[in-house]
Amino acid sequence: MACKYNPQDKTVFCIMEQYNKDDKARELNKINSIEKALMILTVFREGQTSWGVRELSAHLGFSPSTIQRILQILKTYGFIRQNPNTRLYSLGNIYLSFFRTLQDNYPITRIAMPLMKRLLSRTGETVHLNIIDTDCISRICISSLESTQELKATMPVGNRAPLYAGASSKCLLTFSPQDFIDKYLAKVKLEPLTNNTIVEMEELISELDLIRERGYASSLGETLQGLGALSVPFFSFHQGMPVRATASLAIPEVRFNNYDHRKVCIEELLLAGREFSEATGCYSENSP
Repeated sequence: MACKYNPQDKTVFCIMEQYNKDDKARELNKINSIEKALMILTVFREGQTSWGVRELSAHLGFSPSTIQRILQILKTYGFIRQNPNTRLYSLGNIYLSFFRTLQDNYPITRIAMPLMKRLLSRTGETVHLNIIDTDCISRICISSLESTQELKATMPVGNRAPLYAGASSKCLLTFSPQDFIDKYLAKVKLEPLTNNTIVEMEELISELDLIRERGYASSLGETLQGLGALSVPFFSFHQGMPVRATASLAIPEVRFNNYDHRKVCIEELLLAGREFSEATGCYSENSP
């Protein structure tokens, strides 16, 4: 690489920057159209629900023409829809049919629903069901019943969190097989989501031991400030394989800090956990 000398290395920097841009462009060109479409769809779960063509182009590094072409194809098949007024794109309704199919693939949701409804009725708090996601590093919400109270916490289906943060995640991790726990702890990097997130390995291991001992997990502000949560394990089988899920309550901090209310929530969760595991005939060596 030929460089013209500059005392402040400005020339060298500019040339290197151009090389880096060229390298990035070449890497993007290696990505096929299907991968680009999947990357575009994935962006819509990052918190921002609507995107413009140029926004997506800047975010992903693809040309506006490429983004536009893929969006039009996705729109044709119902995966993406476009607001006629703002011209912004958002996810299409086709995912609702996928959601129903996914629920059919997880009969645990049907079995759990009566208990979830009872939890909602007796505690007044948002109830949600979670499993470990396919990436094996996070939990995902697969069913949710929202509180009818004016002040409430929400937990939308599809919401994710790392397995070390929040009551649902820690509960799933605690009652997983020991070899899964060991492998996860060996590779995970504990990064703070809030000031209350556990970021020390020794503290996390102690927390898992405590959860296993008392049979439920608790958290306050670990994934979102002001959000309290309580969680118990649900054990079942699907196609001959053990399935571990958690039933959880999402509770605003002001009610979470009410000792009597929190005690009722814990008692109702533990009861639901026992009844679910008894109903499915699934008993785990790690179960509470």
